[in-house]
Amino acid sequence: MPLSDVDHHSLAADATKLKEQYQRYQAQGLKLDMTRGKPCSEQLDLANPMLTILEQSDYLDASGVDCRNYGVLDGISEAKVLFADYLQVSTDELFIGGNTSLGLMHDIIARCITHGTADSDQPWSKLEKIKFLCPAPGYDRHFAICQHFSIEMVSVALMENGDPDIAHIEQLVATDPSIKGLWFVPKYGNPSGLSVSDEAVDRLAKMQCAASDFRILWDNAYNVHHLTEQRDEIKNLLRSCQQAGNANRVFVIGSTSKISFAGAGIAALGASSENINWLRQHAAIQTIGSDKINQLRHVRFFKDLVGIEAHMHKHAKILAPKFQSVERVLNTQLAGKHLAQWSKPKGGYFINLDVLDNCATKVVAMAREAGVVLTAAGATFPYGKDPRDRNIRIAPSLPSVAEIELAMQILSVCIQLVSIQVLSEKQ
Repeated sequence: MPLSDVDHHSLAADATKLKEQYQRYQAQGLKLDMTRGKPCSEQLDLANPMLTILEQSDYLDASGVDCRNYGVLDGISEAKVLFADYLQVSTDELFIGGNTSLGLMHDIIARCITHGTADSDQPWSKLEKIKFLCPAPGYDRHFAICQHFSIEMVSVALMENGDPDIAHIEQLVATDPSIKGLWFVPKYGNPSGLSVSDEAVDRLAKMQCAASDFRILWDNAYNVHHLTEQRDEIKNLLRSCQQAGNANRVFVIGSTSKISFAGAGIAALGASSENINWLRQHAAIQTIGSDKINQLRHVRFFKDLVGIEAHMHKHAKILAPKFQSVERVLNTQLAGKHLAQWSKPKGGYFINLDVLDNCATKVVAMAREAGVVLTAAGATFPYGKDPRDRNIRIAPSLPSVAEIELAMQILSVCIQLVSIQVLSEKQ
């Protein structure tokens, strides 16, 4: 969005009208929350039958385990079959644990810090420095885990095709043994909505790393979260790593938090057999087993991967109009003005919006004053610092279509008013 393309005179001429619009919005006392990608009530309702699917005294899994009792550390047998299909791994390469993928990711990092990895018994805490590569814009909770454990974050650009800057990553990991890992949301990314290419998957699997215990946390949070019939499919990183002789390099993480119930779903992890055994050893100290009743409930409700996909088609019918609403308003209000550009995702939960440099913080603050609460500007970058102060994450899932329409109208006005201010300061 080169500034030379902006029609300064036309924009300035609209300033008075835009200010009047903004003041009218302010006077309405609105409260529109678009901070996080939460499922709406209609989506959650889709899984309500799961709550009563277990009949009285019917709590045995396929192998005869009473799911009300202790035991079965890494998941009941039929749940492992279901999630092996979901993550495209074998049942021997799968660990089911807890109700959130974030918890699994946190624990992986914690265990590496205290005890080292499956192929290196040197705890990361004994090292002078630990670094993680963080493609940005990216997922703020990944960055929060790094900050919690005092892991230095190295920002890597996310390219326009959805790939992280692979050449930069290859250069960094080849020479710096303190770089221990990489975060990435490979499919319908947060917030980009883009998916990684097959070439990038293969290069991540094959690249030479100075750290023998380098790990990729492949957060496949939106594996089946399609919005259109044109579905993205990504290459299996675990299989690529195995073929490249780096089987232990990757942990593939997923959950049903945005499939069944947020915070009451099932989290699962796919990895090499060696990594799974490592995880079992540590998890056995933490728990005797996760919630098997919840696992049984999910299996009987979804039955198989086809059942999950059919369920997610119902989600898409609810979500797609909301994403279309965002795009419609942005197109109507901002197209051709060279003040912003936005992603058009085929899946996931977010729309990535870039405004002019040095405008995002002011836009988010101005929208808040008019009753539209967005994720903080900079949250999609390590340490909350967007070097260009231009990125805004839009989360359309929770509000109604009418609320989204209004919120986007307000946001569009804010973008134009802030752009006028910043451009005038540069003249």
